[in-house]
Amino acid sequence: MSWHIVHTEASEGLGGQEIRILTEMSGLKARGHHVELVCPPSARILEAARDRGLPVTALPIGRKGWIGLRAMHAWLRDHPAEVVISHSSTDSWLTALASQFLSRRPFLIRARHIATPVHDNLPTRWLYQRAAGHVITTSAEIREQLIVRNGHPPEQVTSIPTGIDVQRFCPGDRQQARRQLGLPADAFLIGIVAVMRTWKGHHILLEAFKELTASDPRLVFVGDGDRWEDLKRQIAVLGLGDRVRMVGNQVDVVPWLRALDLFVLPSLANEGVPQVVLQAMACGLPVIGSAIGGIAEVIDDGRTGLLVPAGDARALARALAALIDHPERRRALARAAQAGVDPRFTIATMLDRTEALLRCCLGS
Repeated sequence: MSWHIVHTEASEGLGGQEIRILTEMSGLKARGHHVELVCPPSARILEAARDRGLPVTALPIGRKGWIGLRAMHAWLRDHPAEVVISHSSTDSWLTALASQFLSRRPFLIRARHIATPVHDNLPTRWLYQRAAGHVITTSAEIREQLIVRNGHPPEQVTSIPTGIDVQRFCPGDRQQARRQLGLPADAFLIGIVAVMRTWKGHHILLEAFKELTASDPRLVFVGDGDRWEDLKRQIAVLGLGDRVRMVGNQVDVVPWLRALDLFVLPSLANEGVPQVVLQAMACGLPVIGSAIGGIAEVIDDGRTGLLVPAGDARALARALAALIDHPERRRALARAAQAGVDPRFTIATMLDRTEALLRCCLGS
C-alpha cells in the first residue's frame, strides 16, 4: 500500500527538524510512497530537498495570513493527498484552516519536534485535537507533556524518535579526519554540532570551557544561526579566540564528529531526541549532555555518557575536566555509547513506525 504524503514546513532554518523531514521523505520515497514538500521560497530546506531529488513546491507560507491561506488551499485542492504532516506553527495553522474548505480533506498529522509547552487555549486545542487527526512527537517526554498538561487523548499522540543512519555514522580514523579538515593533530578537541540558537547552550559551553586551562583543549563549533555574532563577541571577551574554531554549517558532519575527542550538547530547553547526540554516540564518542528532554532519554548517565544540570557552567566544566583527565573512563563511555545506540533510533525503525501509524490512521 502506498500513499501520497505531503510535508509542510514554514521554518526558514536548516536544523535537526528539517533534516528529519528530508530523511523521512527520502526513506518513504524509497519505499514506494509519493512524497512532496511545501515550504516558503526563502526556506533553506527548499534547496536541500532539491539536492536530494525530492519534489518540493515554494509557497508564501512563511507567515500567517490570507495570502498564505489562499496559496495553501489552492495547492492542496490541486494536489489531493491522503495525508499532510505539518511541522511548525505557521504551516500547521495554514494547512488546518485551508483543509476546512476542501471537498476532499487529507488526514492531518501535527508533528511536534521541540519540548516548548503548547498553549492550552481553545484555538490550540482545536488545532491539535480536532483539525489534526493525530500528533507525532520526537520524544516520549513531549508526548507525556501533551497528554498530562494539554489533555490530549493518549491514543492520538505517538512518539516516533528521529532515526539516524548507523551505517554512515560510525567510528573512523581520527587523524585522517583531522588532516582532511585542517585540525591540529595533537590537541584535545571538544565539539558541538548544533544550530546557534540561544537554547542550544553554546554560551554555557564557552563559560565552562574557559575554566579548562590546565589541559589546554580546543573547542570546535559546527553550525550557524542567529547567535553567530553574539558567540564571536563572547569568545573575544573571554579571551578564547585562539582556542575556539567556528566552522559554520557543514553538509557532512561525519568527519567533524570523527575528528573529536569529546562531544557536548549543553541545551537549556526544548530538546526532543536530538539526532546529533545519537550520531556522536554511533561514531564512538563520549558525550556530555544536559539532563533535559530527549537527551536524558538517550544518554544513560554514567554508562553511555554524562548528564549535567542544564545551564550549570560549573557542573559542565567539572564533567569536561573529569573526562579529559581520565582517558580510560572516556574510552569506556565511548564504547558503551556506540554499543548502546538503541534500535529504536535507526532510520529503518522510524520509517517502520511511521508507516504503521499511517496504516492505522488511514484505515488501510
